[in-house]
Amino acid sequence: MQDIFVDDYGSGTPLVLVHGFLGSTDMWKPQIEHFKKNFRILTPALPGFGKSNKVKSCDSIECMAKAILNSLKIRQVEKFNLLGHSMGGMIVQEMTRLASDKILKLICYGTSSRGNIPGRFETIDESREKLKMNGLEATANRIAKTWFINKDKAKYFYLCENAGKQTSLEAADNGLIAMKNWSGINNLKDIKNETLIIWGDQDRAYNYSQVETLKNNISNSSLKIINGCSHNVHLEKPDEFNNCVSDFLKKT
Repeated sequence: MQDIFVDDYGSGTPLVLVHGFLGSTDMWKPQIEHFKKNFRILTPALPGFGKSNKVKSCDSIECMAKAILNSLKIRQVEKFNLLGHSMGGMIVQEMTRLASDKILKLICYGTSSRGNIPGRFETIDESREKLKMNGLEATANRIAKTWFINKDKAKYFYLCENAGKQTSLEAADNGLIAMKNWSGINNLKDIKNETLIIWGDQDRAYNYSQVETLKNNISNSSLKIINGCSHNVHLEKPDEFNNCVSDFLKKT
């Protein structure tokens, strides 16, 4: 399996941050600055996305999970805290299924247990059709606007716009296919790792019932709702998000 690009900062217990659909490692900018003081921060770029945009993309969530686990093995990272956002939240659930013994604490953020997401602002098939019709940049710009309360006026919107431009067209379509065909709901009961679930109360991609399903089925889990945010809480209210994650990771 071809290695993917991984940004690596700081030292200490590893914290792996997994981006979502049309994302990149650069979208973790406020988190890298905050957490690198106390953790070794690893931010993998998914195959076909961001700095891995020349790597052959995956059309399944399992393939993406294995790509990250392979990259961590190459870097001799044996144990780590794991945070995944959106599609990345599906990937970290799959990583937990494949290698739960490697994961110290798990954070499922703005995500769901099923990829064909009920209540999403548009269906996966509609996103695929619009991607085909309008192209990558227009689609990335349009979708990224749904991630912020202030849409393209948000302070960190530019990070999302730039990430979308770095994604290969094949990776974008394969990402949608991967989400549509994935379900992790039957695996939730097997997640024994201590888990934090984070959700913005105005998320247009994942409604409350999605995170409630995670909370009700992962036995050792807690739910933190951050008000006044859409899908990108970590960029809309980075201080509150970072403090929430810090408190969870410090808790014994």
